[in-house]
Amino acid sequence: MKSHQPRKKHMFGLLWAGIVGLALATAMLAQETSKTEVSQGLASKQFQVERGEVIYVSGNDIVVRMENGEVRHATVPDSARATVDGKELSVHELKPGMKLQRTIVTTTTPRFVTTIRTVQGKVFHVNAPGTVILTLADNTNKQYKVPKDQKFMIDGQEKTVFDLRKGMNVSATVVTQVPETVVAQQRKVTGSAPPPPETPKIEGALLIEDAPLPAPKQVVAAAPAAEPAPNKLPKTGSPVPLVGLLGLLSLSLSFGVRMLRRV
Repeated sequence: MKSHQPRKKHMFGLLWAGIVGLALATAMLAQETSKTEVSQGLASKQFQVERGEVIYVSGNDIVVRMENGEVRHATVPDSARATVDGKELSVHELKPGMKLQRTIVTTTTPRFVTTIRTVQGKVFHVNAPGTVILTLADNTNKQYKVPKDQKFMIDGQEKTVFDLRKGMNVSATVVTQVPETVVAQQRKVTGSAPPPPETPKIEGALLIEDAPLPAPKQVVAAAPAAEPAPNKLPKTGSPVPLVGLLGLLSLSLSFGVRMLRRV
């Protein structure tokens, strides 16, 4: 019975050491906090203006002649809009001859993403006064820069980086700053329809001209069809006058013959 007691005590000691180590590691992890802040710098804007004239439109394809003579082809989505004479038009409503202007505004904003967190670890290596390597709760080693005149609290006492020794437990606030650049573009297309023809300038006196009246329409009637010639002459009178005329002529001749005989 006595031989088993030291073994039990040894096993109990190992179990207790493991529990304590796990508790310390959990405590160290629980004490690590983190906070992220984003600060923005002064934004800068760049403007780019392009002008051109529509020379061809078919479906979503558009061809534009730029101011410098360059001819560009583009496939425009249905959702894109161009403000022409105050009206928003889709690519299907654009017409050849329209003047378009595209303004591209590029905004560049620098920003810094700052993460502030607290860590606890053991000193693994010191390169005073510049850097220190700590062993963190997850047994990874991490190197940190030490700013000038920083103080470490070791067992309630302030220590400099020169006082750190391997195995010391330290708490620290770690600041990580990552610079970023945010670039945003805004595109706006405006334009105008082709202008109407210019009115001629007035020279000399102003005269008013009446519009000519429309010429009356001449209606040509069709000539009536010629009637066919009759087969017989129409009757113009009776034969009685003709017989009387012949009788009168005979009487005149007989009277003349008698006069000649008396002579």
